[in-house]
Amino acid sequence: MDNRLNQDVAALREVLDNDLFISQPRMPKQPLLVAMCGLPGTGKSYFAAKLTEQVPFLVLETDRLRKVLVEHPKYTTTEHRRVFESCYRLITEYLTNGYSVLFDATNLNEDFRTYLYDISELTGAPLALVHLTAPKDTVRRRLKERKADRHANTYSDAGWLIYTRLAPVEEPVKRGHYAVDSSKNITPVLDRVVAWARSGGRDKPDSDPGGLTTP
Repeated sequence: MDNRLNQDVAALREVLDNDLFISQPRMPKQPLLVAMCGLPGTGKSYFAAKLTEQVPFLVLETDRLRKVLVEHPKYTTTEHRRVFESCYRLITEYLTNGYSVLFDATNLNEDFRTYLYDISELTGAPLALVHLTAPKDTVRRRLKERKADRHANTYSDAGWLIYTRLAPVEEPVKRGHYAVDSSKNITPVLDRVVAWARSGGRDKPDSDPGGLTTP
């Protein structure tokens, strides 16, 4: 198992190091960790893209990295853990080396999010959780449009069936976080996350587990 994990980490590191070579992001005084949370179709990658337009991050997108390790993803629990274990190790590594990291993943329950809490504590990198939601009819429409558009700008193969399979396991975020209903205007919360990043993580999301919501 350890041998496979080491091989997986090496394969993903090659991809991510190439990303760094191309983008050459500014090294911040205080490395930061942003973690997206939410079901497929809720707008996580869109929000992440808008954030990285304003603040440089090394993006670990599990939908993309999953395909480096698994040719035909099935989105099973075992597959999730394989991808996430590699990502946790790499997130720790890049934060320790001074890079800010954005983890674009479902992070649906506290079992998975606890690893991120621990990484933040271990590395000293402030953590911002951004929880994306959207009404079911909106998600269903988005996933249908994504499936119909073969050239969609996304790595995700997750459709409505995957959404309905994952929805029952999603748990509320227990720590302070930024909450976004992506069917509404995301700009107010995006601005708050940008301000958090530019403050070096000193600004805090609401202590209320409900987080910050769009108007």
